[in-house]
Amino acid sequence: MRLRTPAGAELAYTVLHLFPFSSETKRMGIVVRDEATGDIAFYAKGADTVIGALVQPVDWLEEEVGNLAREGLRTLLVAKRRLKRDFYEDWSRRYEQARLAVENRSERMQQLQQQLDSGLELLCVTGVEDRLQSGVRPTLETLRNAGVRVWMLTGDKMETACCIAKSSRLVDRSGGLFAFQPASLRSADLDKELRNMARRVEAGHSVVISGECLQAAVEQDERRFVQLACQAPAVVVCRCSPTQKAEVVRLLKDHTGKRCAAVGDGGNDVAMIQEADCGMGIAGKEGLQASLAADFSIARFQHVTRLMLVHGRRCYKNTSVLAQFIVHRGLIISTMQAAFSAVFFYVAISLFPGILMIGYATIFTMFPVFSLVLDKDVASATAEKFPELYRDLLKGRELSAKLLCIWVAISIYQGGVIMYGSIWLFQGSFLHIVSIGFTALVFTELIMVALTVRTWCWQIIVAELVSLCSYLAAVFILTQYFDRAFILTLNFLWKVSAITAVSSIPIVALKLIRYLMSPPIARKLQASVGTTAVSSIFTV
Repeated sequence: MRLRTPAGAELAYTVLHLFPFSSETKRMGIVVRDEATGDIAFYAKGADTVIGALVQPVDWLEEEVGNLAREGLRTLLVAKRRLKRDFYEDWSRRYEQARLAVENRSERMQQLQQQLDSGLELLCVTGVEDRLQSGVRPTLETLRNAGVRVWMLTGDKMETACCIAKSSRLVDRSGGLFAFQPASLRSADLDKELRNMARRVEAGHSVVISGECLQAAVEQDERRFVQLACQAPAVVVCRCSPTQKAEVVRLLKDHTGKRCAAVGDGGNDVAMIQEADCGMGIAGKEGLQASLAADFSIARFQHVTRLMLVHGRRCYKNTSVLAQFIVHRGLIISTMQAAFSAVFFYVAISLFPGILMIGYATIFTMFPVFSLVLDKDVASATAEKFPELYRDLLKGRELSAKLLCIWVAISIYQGGVIMYGSIWLFQGSFLHIVSIGFTALVFTELIMVALTVRTWCWQIIVAELVSLCSYLAAVFILTQYFDRAFILTLNFLWKVSAITAVSSIPIVALKLIRYLMSPPIARKLQASVGTTAVSSIFTV
């Protein structure tokens, strides 16, 4: 290893040992030999709280570290220890034995590394500016408007963390910031500080707490602390280890019942990302560890907005609609079978033969139903511009028990109408019941899908046409199940049309009335921005 000084002199060193940084020790070290003099030295670099406790006392250290932290800089200390040749050779021999040991290898190596930490001499204090990525401030503001509570978990000092929180607008500069700092970690002092925290949070102040105090507060009263912290506008946890980051996510999941998303960009964030319900890793200068461990990989923090407000919202809404139609598709044909059995004195006879059941579950209705995942209720730019659309999801209407009961009632009504209508209008042949009932069933399902679509795209149109054409082809191919002569008459056409209308029009009318009297927020925004998307009356 060769270094060049500002004066132009060149220094040559040989690297003898390298101790990588770890989140447990919060420092890294290196043992080098000067090629010119033969001197051996150990250099250590790490957090001020760790290196500061290992070096000889320095009067100005704490004050200077505090000044750098208040400027928003991340502080690191660099220290040095000269090693005598005899000491190093003996230490190197024991370290090599520990490295090759079969039992307790890590513990023995760590003990020998700690022997180098004693007697360190402070060389310098560094302040590293970690600039915020572009778009961090508007992203945090958008997330707050969308109803998302944001917690910042960092390993920085409290002063640095507070400065970053204010510069990123996570904490309002004009708002208060309560530092959870009990006089001691005893039970009485923690209880007193929790009472102070309750008063400050009630006044609208954000909370900043260190990892050590967080651990003590959780051990004191876990539920009480989480409830108070969740009431704060924002929470900043400083001096937080990777294990504590994952523990914070677990606490929020256990005590709030909410879904937690974690965003990180370094190896220290992997445990937190894996603990969260949704992990987002930022691939960048910190490496790819977080990105590879996450559920979603993004290039910049500002992409969180589009991932959640556009793709996340659309996935949630389309998945809920898909789930409702799967329930509807299965329950409506079950209702028809139950009604058929009831009319014919519960005889164990299948209404539709197996091939028609398979066709109904696959070709005739599957493509339109599953094409609903491509639907959009608003444009992507609109969903990203108006976070209120995402906030509306927090009410949980799309997957509520109430909506499930509504779809069950719709399925039972339509299945009963189709079955009893087919029996009432048939002309003495069982094939007529099958022809009228099954055709009305398929048409009703296709009509329901068409009325649910908010924005038509070519994939949805093709799915509807493929299903319709495949059914019409099956009608003329499967002559053993359909009366072709009867199907080609106007008598068949008006009966199918009448049954389909009776099963669909009342549902459409009720939904339309509710849609006009209480329009969804998406329709209001579409009117305000002038979009051409068509809102469905089947979207609550």
